[in-house]
Amino acid sequence: MAKKLSKSDLMLIEETKANGNIPKHIAIIMDGNGRWANAKGLPRAAGHRRGVETVRTMVQSCIRLGVKYLTLYTFSTENWNRPQQEVTMLMRLMVKSLKKETAELNKNNVKITTIGNTKSLPEIVRKELNTAINKTKHNKKLVLNLALSYSGRWEIVEATKKIAEDFAKGKITKKDITEEFVSKKLTTANLPDPDLMIRSGGEHRISNFLIWQIAYSELYVSKVLWPDFKCKNLVEAIQDYQNRERRFGLISEQISKTRNVPQSKNKLTKQLV
Repeated sequence: MAKKLSKSDLMLIEETKANGNIPKHIAIIMDGNGRWANAKGLPRAAGHRRGVETVRTMVQSCIRLGVKYLTLYTFSTENWNRPQQEVTMLMRLMVKSLKKETAELNKNNVKITTIGNTKSLPEIVRKELNTAINKTKHNKKLVLNLALSYSGRWEIVEATKKIAEDFAKGKITKKDITEEFVSKKLTTANLPDPDLMIRSGGEHRISNFLIWQIAYSELYVSKVLWPDFKCKNLVEAIQDYQNRERRFGLISEQISKTRNVPQSKNKLTKQLV
């Protein structure tokens, strides 16, 4: 059972909600599990297990804040290159976590979805994942989107293959290939682009994560390692986001004239004409 948010956490959340402009979609690179464990003289597995507790806190916090989509970089394609012992441990932890958390997520109206090359996951993981997805598929409070065996370049290559196949079959012409069309071929086709991308652990890179989708996302780097990342750290990131001006290539004067700035450059052009 996940620990409940503290009274101070709930107060911070209410203050942040009162400011308005809560990001609809938050994506997080959960970095620092291994460094956290090493600093404490613990095996890396301890850091990953503690990291799962942080995920619980983030889900609870996002529900309270009114965030609609939370995408977590859970396991990248590059992670397969880690020592086999650690990969096996991560797969086992994934199965254990899904078994333990799905009922609670379902109770809290959270829908589980995935992006990535999930076919490459061990059968036992795929089975547990499919069970969790099916049990929660009708939930609407929050979409918890797990990036598993995922990389941004892999995703774009796969989308390109689909587009090439459609073109070869005569289903589309060159003119049909627009930004919106490409977006619909990605694994995130049913999700809005992230408004805010957070990286814990202090590193300043995106690590092949959602490289198409974060073109206009606000980026926030926290020095806090993922196992120590709390509700207050999430709130700090959101409050920083609330104080930014998202211009989508425009200037401030144009933004002040268009209260609702569309995500699409084409739609934006039509609005300004």
